[in-house]
Amino acid sequence: SKKKGLSAEEKRTRMMEIFFETKDVFQLKDLEKIAPKEKGITAMSVKEVLQSLVDDGMVDCERIGTSNYYWAFPSKALHARKRKLEVLESQLSEGSQKHASLQKSIEKAKIGRCETVKVK
Repeated sequence: SKKKGLSAEEKRTRMMEIFFETKDVFQLKDLEKIAPKEKGITAMSVKEVLQSLVDDGMVDCERIGTSNYYWAFPSKALHARKRKLEVLESQLSEGSQKHASLQKSIEKAKIGRCETVKVK
């Protein structure tokens, strides 16, 4: 039977599960051992998936001495989502206010136009 490979998004999700389930700190070599066994992510793609998560700010990375350590905690992901939600809600609120003020401007402009039409 031919096994279908995981999509990049599936790999990212499974990698995050490793961090959230263990709440531990890892080096790349640890993840290259754990990911294939526990989550079915090929060892060769672990580094690439991990880097994409680091680039997106979902996994933290710190160089200590000669080693890079990686970690991600559920609480940080929750706070990041809350902050994003707050930003989007404030943008929506600003957009709604701008929309309302533009609608008022349109109404005022229409009033002015109607009068000029009557003069002609």
